[in-house]
Amino acid sequence: MKHLFQKGKNESKPTLLLLHGTGGNELDLLPLAGIIDDEATYLSVRGNVLENGMPRFFRRLAEGVFDEEDLIFRTKELNEFLDEAAEKYEFDRNNVLAIGYSNGANIAASLLFHYQHSLQGAILHHPMVPRRGIELPDLTGKSVFIAAGTNDPICSPEESVELQSLLEKSKAKVELHWGNRGHQLTQEEVNAAATWYQKLIN
Repeated sequence: MKHLFQKGKNESKPTLLLLHGTGGNELDLLPLAGIIDDEATYLSVRGNVLENGMPRFFRRLAEGVFDEEDLIFRTKELNEFLDEAAEKYEFDRNNVLAIGYSNGANIAASLLFHYQHSLQGAILHHPMVPRRGIELPDLTGKSVFIAAGTNDPICSPEESVELQSLLEKSKAKVELHWGNRGHQLTQEEVNAAATWYQKLIN
């Protein structure tokens, strides 16, 4: 998978896995990594799927309707890529925290839903529930921050609450942060995520 890797100043910090939104690329979330933790190692990945020329992490059938088969395949592909990258770049595979926006947040949530040891935690900006009707792994010890918009036209408030509930039932610790905006990534929610992260690692 096309990616950027930068070893951080402090290797005891989590490796930040950066996952862009539809039409983005591996440069998009670098400013977020700097705000969340400028000492941490980061691995920023570009989605392997193209939709009308726009990179994504998995296919969809329509707005808000995921191609479940492709989602499962791409989640496995990303998880295996993380295993390989950890070996190649010598970072701690058990200490990876995803930062995802929109489509990137959805694939990060899918990693948690499908692979117990894929992530130690996640910051999910405007995610949806990746799959319904499946049993999630035991997520004890995992911490998740969800940033949601009260009037997000793509991801309804009910969707955010449902995702929080599913993760908490699987024993993850979840903080749900509400902003009064739509689907866009705001400075306010990034700052809230940074505050949450600092409490998490200290």
